[in-house]
Amino acid sequence: MPEDVAVGGFDDSPAAVAVSAGLTTIRQPWDRISTEMVRVLPAQIGGEDPAAAILPTELVRRGSA
Repeated sequence: MPEDVAVGGFDDSPAAVAVSAGLTTIRQPWDRISTEMVRVLPAQIGGEDPAAAILPTELVRRGSA
């Protein structure tokens, strides 16, 4: 039955709020992801193995949850 199904998304795109029920999604910290990429890329190019970074995400509950 349709009421027994929940749909979720990832990236919290603008389309997530455009659908009629509102799509529950995960929001990622794109500014921090970009900062980490700038930190990690030169190290990898230089042959280093930089430490991994675990960044927080946020559950955005909308009508599809």
